[in-house]
Amino acid sequence: MSTDSDYRGFRTAGTRLTEEPLAHLDFHRSNLLGESIHGIHAFDKAHALMLTEQGILPRETGRAILGALRGMEAEGMEDARARADGGMHSGEHYLIQTLGHAIGGRLHLGRSSGDLIEVARRLTYKAHVHRMIEALAALRGRLLDLAVTHRGTVMPGYTHGQHAQPTTFAHWCMMFEACFARDAARLLSFHQRLNMSPAGAAIMTGSDFPLDRHRTAALLGFDAPLPNTMDAILSHDLEMEYASVLAVLAQTLGRVADDLFLWSTTEFAMVELPDRYCGTSSIMPQKKNPDGLEDMKGLAAQSLGFLVTVFSAEKGPTGFPIMERRNTQAVLWSTGTGLAVRLETMSPLLRDLQVREARMFALAGANWAQATDVAATLVRLADMDWRNAHHLVGVLVRRCAERGVTSQTATTADLDEAAVSMGLPAPGLSAEAFAEAMDPAGFVARRGLIGGPAPSAIDRAVVAAGAVLARDAATLAGHRLQAAEAAAMLEAAIDAMLAG
Repeated sequence: MSTDSDYRGFRTAGTRLTEEPLAHLDFHRSNLLGESIHGIHAFDKAHALMLTEQGILPRETGRAILGALRGMEAEGMEDARARADGGMHSGEHYLIQTLGHAIGGRLHLGRSSGDLIEVARRLTYKAHVHRMIEALAALRGRLLDLAVTHRGTVMPGYTHGQHAQPTTFAHWCMMFEACFARDAARLLSFHQRLNMSPAGAAIMTGSDFPLDRHRTAALLGFDAPLPNTMDAILSHDLEMEYASVLAVLAQTLGRVADDLFLWSTTEFAMVELPDRYCGTSSIMPQKKNPDGLEDMKGLAAQSLGFLVTVFSAEKGPTGFPIMERRNTQAVLWSTGTGLAVRLETMSPLLRDLQVREARMFALAGANWAQATDVAATLVRLADMDWRNAHHLVGVLVRRCAERGVTSQTATTADLDEAAVSMGLPAPGLSAEAFAEAMDPAGFVARRGLIGGPAPSAIDRAVVAAGAVLARDAATLAGHRLQAAEAAAMLEAAIDAMLAG
């Protein structure tokens, strides 16, 4: 059998073009493919198998191609493709170099660079989505565990950067569990649109050969072929959706990092990070810098930039933006991998985080965060309307601040004096009623409504969130099983073809 061992591809000078591309314009090098090479290799095998099953390739030709692709795996698929070069067409390069044009030159029948790279992109995105959903599940589980542990860990809540109302660390954990649950829901919803096959669409119109698009889709683990061949290749709203989903997830993770970053400062001192997430200074030996959190915050900032890159790449009439998508592909692959790594990092960080419960509790009651319940007590016990009660407590806080009276030392007599200064009758709350209203732990315990911070409400929320988490985990397991079964089906069908 003659081979073409010096074959360099259809893009080389001497075919349509007379010159080699400039080095920085040579986008078709194998070293630019990254992990998408696995999707390309799977598509090469599935396409060759389908062509043979359909009788488009002679059976012996198909068997030779499939046998050579298996031989590539024995050599080490990635290394073999790197040596063959040709980027996404490295399989064809390899086959022509080893089997010759008469056989290897038939692999690309009915296919284009368009559906070849679109299949590889989607398979790569899918692997990243699976990894992120799994990391989110672990992180959500960690937050639920922390919520159970810290049901009674009272801390200040903040609005406008100021103490607002007492809450609990468990309530904070459940807030972010809910955020990450929505991120997981967005990824799972995106997966429905992602898991459709462009294979067989070629560059926009498919092929006049009798391709079985359903068979190729099944062999690659897709739910079905995309129903419109032009849409399959030339519409890229999927990338814009993915960029948006990733950006929202990155902002959620960045906000967790922002909170922990602030709370770990000397002034707040509510938490301390494990040392392995920190760095130190070359000049200041006392420093413990939250490098791991800064890294997460940085990725969140970068995600805003890549939104512009991805959306801008799609500007133009249908079929015009092509090469711009190289940038889109690169940032989405990098961000998907980067987010998965950071999500996997956050779960053990929270597990080993030192939560300073006494410090949190001291701050929760130190700056009048419980004042809302003083006004509510006036409504209940002094028969005041809410607006006057709110006004009176505002005057109380101002007068105490002016006189150097803190929330810990204020008394019901101070409240009566504030009322008289306003021309109102003294409410005469008992010392016990005033103290109960000013107790930050009591403030939390009274909020047992749905979604509130009371331990009873947290317990209910943990059960409900756990059920959603279990459902999401089962959905992910189903997606992974589909991919594994498709891979096994492809290999079994190749085995049968080679044996027969």
